[in-house]
This record gives sequence, structure tokens and C-alpha cells, in this order.
Amino acid sequence: MMNCHEATRLTSESKERTLSTRERMALRFHTMMCAGCRRFDGQLDFLRTASRTYTQKPDNDHFPNDEKGP
Repeated sequence: MMNCHEATRLTSESKERTLSTRERMALRFHTMMCAGCRRFDGQLDFLRTASRTYTQKPDNDHFPNDEKGP
């Protein structure tokens, strides 16, 4: 049985590479029973989306109303 440490490692790796069938099935089985690891997967997806959105904005959109940055 996979533990949470292994599950979070595979979840993270799944964002960068295709998991083997065995890895996918073990991860799916673990996350069916573990709400914490399901939440971790959602948090990784959120962070990836937020990072992509932030890096795609023009520099002048970071500080509204002509405010200067830090």
C-alpha cells in the first residue's frame, strides 16, 4: 500500500511526466481513500494555473493605478 509521502511524490511527478499504469493505479487507489492527497493534487493544479497566469500578464498590469512596485 502506498503512503502519503509516495503519493505526493507521484502526484508531483505526474504533472511533469506520464506515470506508468502501475503508478497511476496505485496513486488512484490511494487518493480514493485519502482526502489530504486529493487536496494536494488540487493545490498543485491551482499553483500551476496561478503561476502561468501571473507570468503571462504584461509587466504594467502588476501595479494598478500607476503605483510603483516595492
